[in-house]
Amino acid sequence: MNKKLSWGIISTGRIAEAFAKGLQYSETGKLVAVASRDLQKAKNFAEKFSIQKAYGSYEELLADSEVEAVYIATPHPMHAEWAIKAAEAKKHILCEKPIGINHAEAMAIVEAAAENDVFLMEAFMYRCHPQTEKVVELLRENIIGDVRIIQATFSFNAGFNPESRLFNNELGGGGILDVGCYCTSMARLVAGVANGKEIEEPVELKGCGHIGSTGVDEWAVAVARFSGDICAQLSTGVAITQENVVRIFGTKGYILIPSPWIIAREGGESKIIVQVYSESSPREIVIKTDRWLYAIEADTVAENINNRQAKFPAMSWQDTLGNMKVLDMWRKEIGVVYEKEKPEKMVFTVAGRPLQPGRKLKMKYGEIRGLDKSVSRIFIGADNQQTFSHAAVMFDDFVERGGNAFDTAFIYGGGLCEKLLGQWIKSRNIRKDVIILDKGAHTPYCNPEDLTKQLFISLDRLQTDYVDIYLMHRDNPEIPVGEFVDVLNEHKRAGRIKIFGGSNWTLERIEAANEYAKKKGLEGFSAVSNNFSLARMIEPVWQGVISSSDIESRRWFEKNQIPLISWSSQARGFFTGRYSPENKSDPEMVRCWYSEDNFKRLERATHLARKLGVPTTAVALAYVLCQKFPVFAIIGPRTPMETRTSLIGLDIELTESQLKWLNLEE
Repeated sequence: MNKKLSWGIISTGRIAEAFAKGLQYSETGKLVAVASRDLQKAKNFAEKFSIQKAYGSYEELLADSEVEAVYIATPHPMHAEWAIKAAEAKKHILCEKPIGINHAEAMAIVEAAAENDVFLMEAFMYRCHPQTEKVVELLRENIIGDVRIIQATFSFNAGFNPESRLFNNELGGGGILDVGCYCTSMARLVAGVANGKEIEEPVELKGCGHIGSTGVDEWAVAVARFSGDICAQLSTGVAITQENVVRIFGTKGYILIPSPWIIAREGGESKIIVQVYSESSPREIVIKTDRWLYAIEADTVAENINNRQAKFPAMSWQDTLGNMKVLDMWRKEIGVVYEKEKPEKMVFTVAGRPLQPGRKLKMKYGEIRGLDKSVSRIFIGADNQQTFSHAAVMFDDFVERGGNAFDTAFIYGGGLCEKLLGQWIKSRNIRKDVIILDKGAHTPYCNPEDLTKQLFISLDRLQTDYVDIYLMHRDNPEIPVGEFVDVLNEHKRAGRIKIFGGSNWTLERIEAANEYAKKKGLEGFSAVSNNFSLARMIEPVWQGVISSSDIESRRWFEKNQIPLISWSSQARGFFTGRYSPENKSDPEMVRCWYSEDNFKRLERATHLARKLGVPTTAVALAYVLCQKFPVFAIIGPRTPMETRTSLIGLDIELTESQLKWLNLEE
């Protein structure tokens, strides 16, 4: 860089002082502004470190055009709000660890950085230090053989103070988030390198600990297992002093890192002890540097700023997301829940503001007869969320992109998915603004009596008096269609559903249902939800499901113009680039989607995507949406980034010849 990066610091606590002091010795950065919610504190901080500008609000610092990068040093629960707002202000971000209080917040922060094209790194300073690079080098040299056991501890006794951030639940207190995050990040690094990668995620984790009177973990331990049966023992605490070291045991010896976390703050020497069992005495490897610890961290930001994220072993975005997921697992094991995570407290988005539907203005809409509002062409699947935090981040993002349609079912998550969707709608007070598609009467409960029972339960879970679209999740050919039409009309007349239809129904049974309804002067099926995608479903994904991707089905929908709400519209990830004829690592993908003609479709979609400069998944979605009959696509993103990249398909208008070419019809 030709000029030094201009930094601003948000918050003025102890860690902010440590960074400010270190930044004075940076080769690439300079400190130009500081902000506190207390202007006098900001002025005192500025005077101490000779900073030109002091602000009494974080917003003022983010509005300063001279500030290019921000260091976020607030308590944990404020990280997400200010990291997202910093990204929206086009500031590069170094956010103190942990990046958020849970994986859901981390997803939202990473998405904000990606969408606003700014640098983002979680501030694990030890990951930037040459000592950690040396550990990686030693592991890659196989100096201790195959890694078997990792021991990582970071723990101290802060002295109980219920008002301090370390013991205050509302401030994200406890050992796991504050310093246990170091242990998980180190274990994932060691296991990753040992397995020939950079980072490895545990296949299982078990933990226990002590939750104190303020509702935070005062001490906790965990055992994690990684692939290759590498096991990690993790220990942390804020009320007990332990030996803060890392030990890595292999088949030929062990590595001891006496000071793994706070490494020579002001430069100097650190050491790694290596004992090879065939050698009589241990080796002492000394790492020397004249660079200050936090200066190295700041320089890592500047050196990688054009890539928007740091290089290994510093924290990449995926590394941060993986680490937060492990911390969630650990907290769940011992039952630590923060006040901020409770549904009744999450009335705003993670950016700390009310939900703003359509703020990002991305969506396109269609009409479905019988509904009183336009329907987003994309439905988001409320079928894979396990926590309210995750659901809220995903649903908030979808609605702010203009989405208003949600797909769920009685059986999803054993009822959890309906409950989470209902809680979220209530917390945002937007029932009148959204479309709920709910499904019931799944086999073996596909009969009029169980349909009614399940509908009442679903309404209770969803905390609503009605659903907009109610679909039978399966058909039961042993029951005459008229019995289903009768009971569905009964619920429609009672106001419990607005329109109804079938999911995974044959076209012949749909026709029979609508003929019965017409003869009886009743409402018939207004929508169908079968599979429809560019890739042909070779075998049913689940028992009893039906695909309508074939040419005869398309002609039927063109003739009848009944809306098709397609599930697995992107063939369950077939077009993501993760799959090839040689890669048979996912048996379900192989069984359901692997065929010569599907890989030809993938090849053509990839070719067109490159030509258009869009992801292949967007072309696959565009194929679904550009048919000659009304199609609405259900997508099942797990992250906001997946939602954003999927919605690119809304902007692609495929011609009839392109549709035929993609589907191998010409």
